[in-house]
Amino acid sequence: MDKILNYVAGRLIEPADGVFVEKVNPATGLAYALMPDSGSSDVDAAVSAAASALPAWSERIPAARAEVLRLLAGKLEARSDEFARAESIDTGKLLSLSSRMDIPRSVGMLRFYADLIGQGDCGLPSESSSVPEPKAVNRTLFQPLGVVACITPWNLPLYLLIWKVAPALAAGNCVVAKPSEHSPMTAFLFSQLCAEAGLPPGVLNVVHGTGPKVGPALVTHPEVAGISFTGSTAAGAEISRLAAPLFKRLSLEMGGKNATVVFADADYAGALDAALKAAFLNQGQFCLAGSRILVEKSLYTRFRDDLVAKARELRPGDPLAPASAQGAIASRAQLDKIVDAVALACKEGGTVLCGGARVALAPPLDRGFYFAPTVIEGLPANSALNQEEIFGPVVTIASFATDDEAIALANGTRYGLTASVFTGNPARASRVASVLKAGTVWINCWLVRDIRVPFGGMKDSGVGREGGLYSMRFFTEPKNVCTREG
Repeated sequence: MDKILNYVAGRLIEPADGVFVEKVNPATGLAYALMPDSGSSDVDAAVSAAASALPAWSERIPAARAEVLRLLAGKLEARSDEFARAESIDTGKLLSLSSRMDIPRSVGMLRFYADLIGQGDCGLPSESSSVPEPKAVNRTLFQPLGVVACITPWNLPLYLLIWKVAPALAAGNCVVAKPSEHSPMTAFLFSQLCAEAGLPPGVLNVVHGTGPKVGPALVTHPEVAGISFTGSTAAGAEISRLAAPLFKRLSLEMGGKNATVVFADADYAGALDAALKAAFLNQGQFCLAGSRILVEKSLYTRFRDDLVAKARELRPGDPLAPASAQGAIASRAQLDKIVDAVALACKEGGTVLCGGARVALAPPLDRGFYFAPTVIEGLPANSALNQEEIFGPVVTIASFATDDEAIALANGTRYGLTASVFTGNPARASRVASVLKAGTVWINCWLVRDIRVPFGGMKDSGVGREGGLYSMRFFTEPKNVCTREG
């Protein structure tokens, strides 16, 4: 089996205690790699390496840091096929998806931040103003936070790693990254690129291991100044509990129970295709997934029947096969969670219109973690499946009579990450978008993402915003310097 290693001080090394755990291929259900089961001593070594590298890296001119990011982007792009395949094997997602989304967007983000820091200090122009009495000039400097922790989830492993690491490094910080234990492979492969690209030892460190063992040691470490986290709301709450009393900078992007709202005057074909994609892309393992579909009553029956017909065509298969429409669920534990959630939905009065069960494939995929795309109707708004994120190919569908009812249903969860609104009425679109409690609202589209815009959630979906200059501001400390003239 492949052996994944930590990356500390520019070297690929085993965990301090020499303990590894098996990493399972979701498509086959069989172990295919060994991953470090790291602990606090590994975190200490990584943070120490980052702290040692910080002075020289933070003092490099932005153009020099940008050149390293561009080299990393070029090396990643040259090995994009290898990385895409590794991502698919590690997570169970379709190879076609990792090839067209995960890896190209990761390359693009490295280049984006390389270009950005060429526009000024950390990409953030200094602000100045004059005060007449006494005469003085104020300059705002944006300086790196220092050593920062980047903690990433299992559904978009490389993409979300680069989403955090690229701006952190561009701003002059040194990073200790903790990838999910369920999807460590591309972070390991990316570690190998860093030395090749000339990234100085200690500027980026990667510690693999479980959340309970690595997480607390990392987020409470006295030399870690900031924490950027993407993952579940429960894990984010624990990070906040541990780190907030230590006055660390926190960015928490957490769960979502996002609504797709379809009005009767929407472009029908466009809304139907977008709702299907939002529900089942990456087997629904997406914080942006539209897992609640709300349809105006006059359109409901037609839309529901067409959605179910299209969902039945999305048959799970080998993630590496071009003909597969759905891949595997990322882990056995996640598959069990989905099974239990559907069973509970049935007890709460829901009707399964399609799917609702595991899918058995022929060998060598017979032990894999597959679940049929599932549509459920008839659930009350306060049911568990309408309130809690389960991260699977399961969507609920319900009708509404008025705009206000649609808004109330869409806002009626503790989450507030995204929402999608489909309507042909611009005034309605503007009004509904303004009152939806979500960090991102798409109108007549879904997953149209520009790296420059702010991304994050409201309510239990998160704290803070990342993306473009928002990420650069998170990873920098503003300092005002006031100089008296003369």
